[in-house]
Amino acid sequence: MNAGCRIGIAVLGLMSGACGGMGAGGEIHVGLAGSMGTAGGRAVRQAAEMAVEEINARGGIEGRRLALVVKDDAGDPRRAIQVATELRDDARVVAVIGHINSAATLAAAGGYNHPRRGVVALSPTASSPQVTQAGPWTFRVSPSDLAYGPALARWARAHGVRRAAVLYANDEYGRGVEASFAGAFRAEGGAVVSQDPYLTEMLTVGAGAEPYLRRALNRGMDALFIAGSSEDAAAILPRVRRLGYTGPVIGADGLLGVEAEGAVAEGVFIGAAFFADAGDQAAGRFVAEYQRRFRLPPNADAALGYDAMRVIEQALTRAGPGRAHIRTYLEGIGTANPAVEGVTGAIRFDRNGDVPQKVVAVGVVRGGNVVSAGR
Repeated sequence: MNAGCRIGIAVLGLMSGACGGMGAGGEIHVGLAGSMGTAGGRAVRQAAEMAVEEINARGGIEGRRLALVVKDDAGDPRRAIQVATELRDDARVVAVIGHINSAATLAAAGGYNHPRRGVVALSPTASSPQVTQAGPWTFRVSPSDLAYGPALARWARAHGVRRAAVLYANDEYGRGVEASFAGAFRAEGGAVVSQDPYLTEMLTVGAGAEPYLRRALNRGMDALFIAGSSEDAAAILPRVRRLGYTGPVIGADGLLGVEAEGAVAEGVFIGAAFFADAGDQAAGRFVAEYQRRFRLPPNADAALGYDAMRVIEQALTRAGPGRAHIRTYLEGIGTANPAVEGVTGAIRFDRNGDVPQKVVAVGVVRGGNVVSAGR
């Protein structure tokens, strides 16, 4: 979608959505949509709620308080479509933070990119390359899988990995991470000994992923790459360890949350856009407050959720609560409008609503937390 198309659709939005949320001095409502029962969803919600409380403590937006309208899509694309329709048709809602996973984000995009009733959907964490073309009302603050895969491939090769096996969720997220990692790993001189898809529900039934794992071990894998969620990794890790594998397990941001699984997750390497022990002073304040409130350090999901709310705050403050005004303002962040200085770094959108300048680093699970793995 080029910039001209995005602006053209914004004009249509001005005809019908510019006054969304413009109640007579009442609360400004922002939707929050995602899989609230997952580790990633909980982290995003906690951070977004924290950001809203901080904004309101500072006086809100021009004296008006912010309020979240929370919708749980259960990570189900079909439910995500329903949630998108509900939020879009709620005249109070001026923008949406969500969805959490790529499949739900892509499924919901049609609802938010309605030609006459569009509303911004700013995903904190969806990383599928397909999100780039989801529509002019769809933005994200997460790096794309096109950044995660190569960063992890380079890191693995630099740390002596020669023969990697890949297990990937057979959905938009899993396929995107798998493709970008495998291609980059081969380009770096590594060998991919197996590439096997799975459905999440199969992992806890019968042998689960064990046949794939046995075959990968027989082929001499010296690293296991999981392109899936933390829940998927929690099912795979005990099986591969019981088979005697003691080598590295690596994954992208979908694995965030696996640190809560205890000893079996220790030593897992995870690519992410933020680590609690590697930020600047502003990030340090965020980390301290999040830890005070929730009794655990924030991971990248939390940081990206917090930053998504910061982006919406800046748009509301500078452009007002009209839906189309928000979309037009977001499109100019980093060019016509100032970058948003988030805890994950400066946020600048390109013409597709992506943040191509975002850097992916690698962390490791230690003592139940994810900390920087270093170079």
